[in-house]
Amino acid sequence: MKFAVRTIWPLLTSLLANPLLADGYTGLGADSVAKETIEQFRPKPLDANLSRRIQNMLDISSPGAGMLTSDGKRLYFSWRVTGVSQVWRLDGPQHFPVQMTGGEDATQLVGITADDRFLIISRDRKGEENPGLYLQPADGGPLMEIQHKPGVQTQFQFASKDGRFIYYRSNDQRTDSYAIYRYSIASGEKEQILNEPGLWLIADHQSDGRMLLEKSLSNVITEYFEYQPQTKQLLPLFGQGEKAEFAARYGGKAGELIVLTSKFGDFRRLYRWKAGQFTPLSPEIKWDISHFSLDKARQHLTYTTNEGGYTRLTALDASTFTPLKLPVFKDVDHVTAGSHSVDGRYSVLTVEKATMPKVSYVYEWKTGKLTQWQQPMTPEVETRHFANASLESYPARDGTPIPMFVRRPAQCKPGPCPVVVYFHGGPEGQTTAGFSTYAQLFVDAGFIFAAPNVRGSDGYGKSWLAMDDGPKRLNVITDIEDAARYIRANWGKDGKAPKIGIMGGSYGGYATLIGMTLFAGAYDAGVSSVGISNLMTFLQNTASYRRQLRIAEYGNPDTDKDALVQLSPINHVEKLKAPLMIVQGVSDPRVPVGEAVQMYEAAKKRNVPAELILLSDEGHGVQKRENRVAVMGHTLRFMETYLKPAN
Repeated sequence: MKFAVRTIWPLLTSLLANPLLADGYTGLGADSVAKETIEQFRPKPLDANLSRRIQNMLDISSPGAGMLTSDGKRLYFSWRVTGVSQVWRLDGPQHFPVQMTGGEDATQLVGITADDRFLIISRDRKGEENPGLYLQPADGGPLMEIQHKPGVQTQFQFASKDGRFIYYRSNDQRTDSYAIYRYSIASGEKEQILNEPGLWLIADHQSDGRMLLEKSLSNVITEYFEYQPQTKQLLPLFGQGEKAEFAARYGGKAGELIVLTSKFGDFRRLYRWKAGQFTPLSPEIKWDISHFSLDKARQHLTYTTNEGGYTRLTALDASTFTPLKLPVFKDVDHVTAGSHSVDGRYSVLTVEKATMPKVSYVYEWKTGKLTQWQQPMTPEVETRHFANASLESYPARDGTPIPMFVRRPAQCKPGPCPVVVYFHGGPEGQTTAGFSTYAQLFVDAGFIFAAPNVRGSDGYGKSWLAMDDGPKRLNVITDIEDAARYIRANWGKDGKAPKIGIMGGSYGGYATLIGMTLFAGAYDAGVSSVGISNLMTFLQNTASYRRQLRIAEYGNPDTDKDALVQLSPINHVEKLKAPLMIVQGVSDPRVPVGEAVQMYEAAKKRNVPAELILLSDEGHGVQKRENRVAVMGHTLRFMETYLKPAN
């Protein structure tokens, strides 16, 4: 039976009359929590043996796909082998990597100028998600700041084909909108191109100054416009008032766009758009096209199909749309296309599977030559023995099959294997097959690692994706409890049911808190990372540039207050009875640190075993190696303590 609103009205009336911590905290970031609190809940030291296990896993490292120079002789890429993401260079296939950037701040390669003179670098501090934008000479050297302002996002959009300008977007005029700027590399001067209210990004551009602009209305809904440089006006193209999902790029012919949309069916499909008409390019199948790209020369169009969590790659001629030959990779989970050389001669391809980290190749289209450029590192670990991700399912209470990837240890002794159920973020995310040191860490410790894609997840069509929008979440939130019900009834051994833990980050952290409170008794322990505890206080305090996107997903506090109150874990904390650990980055601009503190305080009042970890130098997720070791280690320790029988 569905979890209908009418069945919970008496409880709603009580909660609205006296909502727990309704006013809650105010603000986000380090200024919203006392320094003494941050210090009190910093991570405790780990047992040396446990720390060593985590360190061994984190030593397994695979570089990012990277970007080629126009002559195909150098590959630049981001890599976190030093403990935090930095930029590296290869001067030939499998040459010794040269480190280009350093320091403690997460740094990403976001572009290369068309003349190959400069790298375009994005750098964030403490996970605040307020990155700055920089230039670096292609041979190395100090970074040259384009813009990096406290509390402001500065994000690369594109570099002009003549190598003179960098275009970027920034919310330095309004915190809830992005203006578009042009920066001159020679003079250092910047010019504002667009300052209309809205969450704008440049999807593509033409050499005559026209730009294809995307305006986001939610994490899914978009509108498209063309910026006309002569009149400085925006020409509406499609999406206006449609509440549909679009992603578009300029095509290989004048007046033509390549568009990915689910407007005309349940699944995302690739179309050619011209003069207002959409013509299908990809076949009609019951899988989503997840991504597409064109090289700057508009010669090659590549797209990937998400086949239930496995990624398949297709290539077309960008002018005629006839199929192009690609290398054949056997027995892999994912094949994707990364960046392309400026002239369209080369493309970066990546492959991955559960027993092999991501590997990057450079593919030459004309000759069909495939060259491996990078080598993943797996010191002291034989990844061929990693558990494969088996695609399974469990029935929701209304009979709907919920897909779930499961990784199992070779054997469990004594009794049934304990289980950890991992819920992904988003909520529009998706757990897929592929390589995962995190999952393997639990498998090696004797746990079954199960990762459901509940209703509201991406990859299964727009109907599935929209099933949890706003108050509709009340009807499908029970997918979280049903996973535990199924596992407890079917994964036992010798008549004994397994112990089950729940964990996840972001929306997965919220799902964990719901599983531990609203569905108390379903899970025996939980670890929530950067999870929402109260949807009302979350929407009041999250960063303004995200608020409208999250209201579109979770509901409006003015019109959907009843549902938001019922769907807030903190309003069910009186049911909490199993051990709970909460992890939170203090600088998180998405889920404020107050969400973690108020949930921990409420849990402690229940006298249940509760732990709180606050990371002073992290945001929405964990970037630095020492913090990753601490979080992974304490999560594993917590689950082993409460899910495994005492020796």
